[in-house]
Amino acid sequence: MALYAIGDIQGCAAAFEALLAALAFDPRSDRLWLPGDLVNRGPDSLTVLRRVIGLGEAAVCVLGNHDLHLLATVAGVRSPRPQDTLDAVLRAPDRDAIVDWLRHRPLLYHDRAARRVLVHAGIPPGWTIEVAQAAATDVENALRSVSWMRSLASMYGNSPRRWDTDLDAADRMRYTINALTRMRYCDRHGALDFDETGPPGSQAHGLVPWFDHPSRAHAGTHIVFGHWATLGVLRRDDITATDSGCVWGGRLTAVPLDPGGEPIAVSCSGYAKP
Repeated sequence: MALYAIGDIQGCAAAFEALLAALAFDPRSDRLWLPGDLVNRGPDSLTVLRRVIGLGEAAVCVLGNHDLHLLATVAGVRSPRPQDTLDAVLRAPDRDAIVDWLRHRPLLYHDRAARRVLVHAGIPPGWTIEVAQAAATDVENALRSVSWMRSLASMYGNSPRRWDTDLDAADRMRYTINALTRMRYCDRHGALDFDETGPPGSQAHGLVPWFDHPSRAHAGTHIVFGHWATLGVLRRDDITATDSGCVWGGRLTAVPLDPGGEPIAVSCSGYAKP
């Protein structure tokens, strides 16, 4: 049995298939961790979704910001954007089944035995794993409820940037989604920043990558994430970053987690422009 983490696919179905072939992936014994953003910007989100759904328990997938954007579009909370490539999903005869599957994905997956977490963007430095899991569960329960469409109405916006247990339900949900699916940098107080998207070293003074904050409350748990294409693949004792910018003309990468090994990557044509 092998466990691989594969970075943001974003509708690049051909690259995904090529990577599975390069891995000689066998869903009867091998497993995938997918850190979200299965869809959008690439040419074939529908095929990616159907393929991952077909893998069943062989694939663990958490929600990314583009996956949530698809749900918000279906719910009528968000209008399609010019750069979206979601039309085939929205028109698909099996759309409702796909949407139901997607909204039942977790925001955060914790393998306690391995002391390893899968999440799209990261975990705020002030959160323990237990706090992050509880906050994620609140959002997951809302997305899985009969009123899931209405729950997404408060998803968009950049505030609050700091966590407070006194936040109301809408602000708690927005902060949780932003932290787990959009975060890259934060300031020394742990406040989230959504302006900087470049690689570490390019950010404004006073900001640090969330995983380099000196007061991380979740130190000791390995975090596997995607989302940050300009960061690329990065492996340390405490983190594994997996997004190598496939949709931007980079590569789609599988990082072996168990057993460890060198990353395996395939090229991608590049369908979007930064």
